[in-house]
Amino acid sequence: MSFWSSFGPLTAFALVASITPGPNNTMLAASGMNHGFRRSIPHILGVTLGFVLMIGLVGLGLGMVFQQFPQLYVWLKYISAAYLLWLAWKIATAAPVSAQSAPGQPISFLQAAGFQWINPKAWIIAIGIVSAYLPHEHFLIGLALACLICGLMTVPCVSLWTGFGAIMRRWLTQPAILRGFNLVMATLLVASLYPLMMEASTR
Repeated sequence: MSFWSSFGPLTAFALVASITPGPNNTMLAASGMNHGFRRSIPHILGVTLGFVLMIGLVGLGLGMVFQQFPQLYVWLKYISAAYLLWLAWKIATAAPVSAQSAPGQPISFLQAAGFQWINPKAWIIAIGIVSAYLPHEHFLIGLALACLICGLMTVPCVSLWTGFGAIMRRWLTQPAILRGFNLVMATLLVASLYPLMMEASTR
């Protein structure tokens, strides 16, 4: 199968992977709610570029490291789970803020980019793209185009989740409702660990 024949399926996969709930989208919705869309733009860009870089490096051979040293991948999963639980706790216990003010700092560009390396969903998607959609013929060209497609799909999808949070911030002015929103986002973040825990339980 050539890259061009897989162009459509890859685009569809990237769209579905980017728009469906996961750690990034949950955190961006919470950021939009608590800090507004404009202050969350570095978070959006960090997620996008960090994920594109991950796909590129996985395609260039980082995935082979985990095949040679599978224990590294096991440790990465546990570190990811612990960090995601900490983030869920931070979101759940965040002090409700009014629509006019948002104390505290949103996640920075570098923090968002670095988070991709301990994001289980990002790893699964990146490895899936490289293994399922990139042909051996003209591999590097295919990898570059796959990175471009994923970047183009990620930006609008994660922006929608951030915008959703920002809209909710404008509409929901009651502190109790805002806290409830954060609790829902924290719960979704914990729920995103389900595939990771199921995989670990089968070992």
